[in-house]
Amino acid sequence: MRVVLADDSILLREGMIRLLEEAGNEVVAAVGDGPALIEAIAQHRPDISIVDVRMPPSHTDEGLRAAIGARTRVPGTPILVLSQYVELSYADDLLADRVGAVGYLLKDRVTNVDEFLDALHRVAGGAIVLDPEVVSQLFVSHRAPMSTLTPRERAVLKLMAEGRSNSAIAGQLFVTEGAVEKHISNIFGKLELASSNSDHRRVMAVLTYLRT
Repeated sequence: MRVVLADDSILLREGMIRLLEEAGNEVVAAVGDGPALIEAIAQHRPDISIVDVRMPPSHTDEGLRAAIGARTRVPGTPILVLSQYVELSYADDLLADRVGAVGYLLKDRVTNVDEFLDALHRVAGGAIVLDPEVVSQLFVSHRAPMSTLTPRERAVLKLMAEGRSNSAIAGQLFVTEGAVEKHISNIFGKLELASSNSDHRRVMAVLTYLRT
């Protein structure tokens, strides 16, 4: 995959470049601030961009804002945001355009290289991938809107939010893909998501408990 990388720490950038290239990816640009990220994405049209939330000048959410700006300029460009802490509003902002191909992972997740690279490929393929810790906190914060879902439906929705395919959900829950499809259909119905293409409704299902 062709990757754009944005992190203001030269040391972390170089380490990430090495990790990505050893896994067979090409880092087409590595930048240290938000404006440079937007320009790099516009110029290179990468398969995915990896972005640190905190970048100059204030080291708060400049990376996130640049990522959102890049998706405005290059609609649908896949973005994987890395953060030191769980910030639920960041996940909400990333999903605001409702087209998917976004991820939000805690930086600690990068230490598990296989898990990180798997998330990278899933986001590049158009999936939504949220860190399991983010998903757990979302369910705690928004428990009431989920009250109509059964425990199994909540488990399916949690895995959907992590970007898992139907077959992966079936494998993790030890059920058939047909059972997963039935649970997802029930989730769509209970969350009152109008009939649309399946991918769009998966995004909307995640947005429902982010925003309700």
